[in-house]
Amino acid sequence: MSVINVLKKTPFSLVLSGGGALGIAHVGVIEDMDRLGLVPDEIVGTSMGGIIGACVAVGMKAEQISAELEKFAGVSNWFDMKLRGNSIISDDKIKAIFEQIFGDRLVSQAHIPLKLIATDLLSGDKHVFSSSEDIRIVDALLATMAIPGIFKEQYIKQSVLGDGFLCENLGILEAQMDTILAVDVMGKNSFKHRLPDNFFRSRNVLEMLEQSVRMLINNQTKYALAQCEKQVYLLEPDTSAYKTFHFTKIHEIKVLGKGLLEELS
Repeated sequence: MSVINVLKKTPFSLVLSGGGALGIAHVGVIEDMDRLGLVPDEIVGTSMGGIIGACVAVGMKAEQISAELEKFAGVSNWFDMKLRGNSIISDDKIKAIFEQIFGDRLVSQAHIPLKLIATDLLSGDKHVFSSSEDIRIVDALLATMAIPGIFKEQYIKQSVLGDGFLCENLGILEAQMDTILAVDVMGKNSFKHRLPDNFFRSRNVLEMLEQSVRMLINNQTKYALAQCEKQVYLLEPDTSAYKTFHFTKIHEIKVLGKGLLEELS
């Protein structure tokens, strides 16, 4: 039986990884799922995967999600010019986008059960927002995407929370269903398997740092996969040619997720 037929007949969790702009590739997978009639019984998301997962969980289709992501293209212009604080980008504009989409809807009110992964920035512990917690989707999203130093940390119920990639970038260990469709935009296909060789050393250094982070996250995920005893169908888009801040390349990155389901089958 093909993987697509298995997913049509078996309850499954959809798990979407973090990855900044690389996470736009999730939309290509969602587009194929819409076309094939695949509906998850649960969605688990981290960071950008959480944002896209939440959109699916409230009933949005891939085309609608793509339109909303266009608003992220100006993220480089959202710098916070205040002298105090721990972040360089204000979350005011992105909060306004989220509130336009989700309003005051709670995580527990999503049409598809939703889990969003964040990290306690004081203890390093994983914090999972789910239907058991009385929290707005907007607030949970601001937490799961709050990359330390980039976006402002979130203070929620006596906890100081930041991006979930610090503890579990691909949240397969939080999936309830025995069958999991996981999309990892920061997996082995997210980094080049060679060292950078640019003319300018500064560019080499930046590429080395980003490649190192991607390898670190990939190793974190490999450990989680080894611990997971469930059936995991893993999709790993080739995002190696793009940066995590390439929000202006929505159409190019979205295409990276298309067709992977059929290839898996």
